[in-house]
Amino acid sequence: MFKITFVIFLRILICSKTSLSAEIMESAKNEQYCGEKTVEKGFYYGTFPEGFKFGTATSAYQIEGAWNEDGKTENIWDRLVHQNSAVIADGSNGDIAADSYHKYKDDVKILKELGVEFYRFSLSWTRVLPKGDVSVISTEGIQYYNDLIDELLANGIMPMVTIYHWDLPQSLQDLGGWTNEIMAEYFEDFARVAFSNFGDRVKWWITLNEPWVQSVLGYDFGWDAPRLNLHGVGGYLSGHTMLKAHALAFHLYDKEFRPSQKGKIGITLESFWMEPKTSDPKDLEAAERALQFELGWFAHPIFSKNGDYPPLMKQIIGENSKKEGLKRSRLPSLSSKWIELLKGSSDFFGLNHYTSYLVEADENGQDPSWRRDTRCKTSVNPLWPETGSPWLKVVPWGFRKLLNWIKKEYNNPDVIVTENGVSDKGGLADKQRVAYITEYMNEMLKAIKLDGCNISAYTCWSLLDNFEWLGGYTQKFGIYSVDFDDPERRRTAKESAKAYSTIIKNNGFLKCQDI
Repeated sequence: MFKITFVIFLRILICSKTSLSAEIMESAKNEQYCGEKTVEKGFYYGTFPEGFKFGTATSAYQIEGAWNEDGKTENIWDRLVHQNSAVIADGSNGDIAADSYHKYKDDVKILKELGVEFYRFSLSWTRVLPKGDVSVISTEGIQYYNDLIDELLANGIMPMVTIYHWDLPQSLQDLGGWTNEIMAEYFEDFARVAFSNFGDRVKWWITLNEPWVQSVLGYDFGWDAPRLNLHGVGGYLSGHTMLKAHALAFHLYDKEFRPSQKGKIGITLESFWMEPKTSDPKDLEAAERALQFELGWFAHPIFSKNGDYPPLMKQIIGENSKKEGLKRSRLPSLSSKWIELLKGSSDFFGLNHYTSYLVEADENGQDPSWRRDTRCKTSVNPLWPETGSPWLKVVPWGFRKLLNWIKKEYNNPDVIVTENGVSDKGGLADKQRVAYITEYMNEMLKAIKLDGCNISAYTCWSLLDNFEWLGGYTQKFGIYSVDFDDPERRRTAKESAKAYSTIIKNNGFLKCQDI
């Protein structure tokens, strides 16, 4: 199990009781602080910079339910779970999920209790645009998000809205989905509807969530919806379109809406930390290659000085395509027009991070695919603690290394950590999650205070236990438990909610003299 002393846990919860309360918060205020830049056994005691913001997050398909109510139509995840439920770990679906469509006030209530400054949620495309395009705009869908946004603001919580979080309308997937470049224009239309209806109150926008996951897992590996095995081609085509979609939405907002709405807009990218398995130069190169093929694929066109895809990625895919007898690279080219449109098209660097991998060189790939193009093989250290998800091991130091890589690679952009969290199998006494949040946030604090990384906000994933994609309800990421056997979907704070709330109140990690 998780090999960490619970001293840190006790320090964070020194004044906590069985539930969040005014007494806990008052105790947090009265803790004695022993000084900045105090490091003991690798743990940093100190506070986050003034103005640093804390939040939590969810996504529409994972929590809303009401999959076909009030005119909402089928998206690619609805199609997958209803026609191929065997690929979901427990055969479940998101038809009801946490029922947040009907219980959004309950969600806001616990957000208020938690003490976060912002809440990141996503829009359900087919709830707003039932036909996928703007020929029909759902008044019920618009009203739902208006009600949620108004409820958040009434409770002093800023909305951070993700326009797209993997739930493409099935009607648009039938046209080829993200492999069809026309999707970029459909997305721009959807973004316009969002900005027009919500932008007077929403000041933080995210265009796309984790385009690497949607592209590779959805269109190359054939795991996630739409579950297409278009190895070596589909992933690159869909990623290409998603970048164009992001650029169109960014410039739409920048030119037509920002002058009056005064908000910020960016993109959220995900990345593991890729640690060389050995000191062999081949493994060092492989680790860098892995980062460029995952994070660099989408970050380089937006955040690098020269724009375009990473040179290494273009070279390798081009060479492999030539060897395969193709007349053109499987990675589409960005024209000079799109290179310029993409450069600088984000007000912040949204980052989702969960875990790390060991990377070694591997020249034995066969079929054309994203995996073969990377010429890498990943593994994990058996000593890294396991969690409720097979892919997620606990490696806190990898977070700091990744933040420093971004600082160096992209000239220290403003990073908003838009997701970070860990899964288990359930239960309110989630000590591993308490330790995970504590240690990962502490590594982030080190990156800020000791390394000079520019990080302005942190988002804990997730507010609620929810439908975890192919994992169904077998993997729990929430800091609040949801009783899925209860028709009321009762929410209950876990120990991690109390721990995170205390960190927020203390604006970091305080060292008490009386411990």
